Amino acid sequence: MAKDKPAPNLGHPRHWPMWLGVGMLWMATRLPWRLQIRMGELFGDVAWLLARHRRHVAQVNIDLCFPDRDPAERRRLVREHFRAMGAALFETPFGWWADDSRLQPLAHIEGLEHLKAALARGKGVLLLSAHFTTLEITGRLLVPHQPFAAMYRPHENPVLEYCFRRNRERHCLRAVRRDKVKDVIRALRDNLVVWYAPDQAYKARNSTIVPFFGVPAATNNATARLAKVSGAPVIPFFSHRLPDRSGYRLVIGEPLEGFPVDDPEADTRRINAVIEQAVLQAPAQYFWTHRRFKYKRRWGIPDPYAKGSGNQPTR
Repeated sequence: MAKDKPAPNLGHPRHWPMWLGVGMLWMATRLPWRLQIRMGELFGDVAWLLARHRRHVAQVNIDLCFPDRDPAERRRLVREHFRAMGAALFETPFGWWADDSRLQPLAHIEGLEHLKAALARGKGVLLLSAHFTTLEITGRLLVPHQPFAAMYRPHENPVLEYCFRRNRERHCLRAVRRDKVKDVIRALRDNLVVWYAPDQAYKARNSTIVPFFGVPAATNNATARLAKVSGAPVIPFFSHRLPDRSGYRLVIGEPLEGFPVDDPEADTRRINAVIEQAVLQAPAQYFWTHRRFKYKRRWGIPDPYAKGSGNQPTR
């Protein structure tokens, strides 16, 4: 039987630079929220200049997903995205460590009654979300109104993994690894809300190639399977930062009717379509620096991020 890996030594000197960065972000949470967002946007402008590879990934994604938009508009959207990413760098620790008295005035929640009504059925709720730059803070904004369990993917950096996991465990009912399917089902059977974002590239066995903005994408098809096994309704939950810096709009939709239909491809297409509509509400705030269209060789689809693919870095 394979043994668990030993816990990393987070006090090792190689982790000190990351701890220094975390400490600086903790100190920044004492600043006014609007100032933090502005500082983050300035940081994003610098990252746009320096992070050439990530800029290329974002440009390829946006070019693929919005081919009908003017090239100049697509380049502008990439830069706006980096500003949104910079803002997330500051608002994520703000969501971890700020008091509710500072956070709750920023929350503009719509549709909470849909979540309460679905939970009353006693089957738990799959709260369908996606990887927007506002994901972490808006989860914290929802907790006082409806506690939930959060699914997460472990971070490769042990310091960041510790921070994300510890703060989700502190604010949420449970923090469940996305590969621990039995724990997810157990939470649903305990009639909990489970916050779930299945939109990143997924190349494991339970994946399906379906369109995302018309582009073939390897997509996790677990949403339908979890809903079928547990009987839990699936409710969309999306959020974005308001342009006037007055806070965040959190929208909870009605449960998806007739879902699942016991057709993995059709069910996964429907989930992607729901996420697409949310992205169109605030396109710059979606997580475009993730390689959403990466594939395994067995699927025989060219890598759009590779050199020579026709999708090269845009200055």
